[in-house]
Amino acid sequence: MSHQLVVDLARNAIMLALLIAGPMLVVALGIGLIISVIQAVTQIQEQTLSFVPKLIAVAATFLIALPWTLQLMIKYTTELYRSLPSLVS
Repeated sequence: MSHQLVVDLARNAIMLALLIAGPMLVVALGIGLIISVIQAVTQIQEQTLSFVPKLIAVAATFLIALPWTLQLMIKYTTELYRSLPSLVS
């Protein structure tokens, strides 16, 4: 197994992880920013106020993106298993 092959496998795995986690992280960031602006404007400094909206938004994003996420993971896994004989030799 060459170094280039290991680097390619690691790069593909990291890119897949970023693609899967990206939408949920962006939504959590956006909701957190909106809640922070609202807290700054109203001068309410309650730390737990942003937790519930973020939780609901990330859960909704997860449910909406689930088919796409599963499709990506299945495609990556099948490509990895198909290339397994060439990885071993």
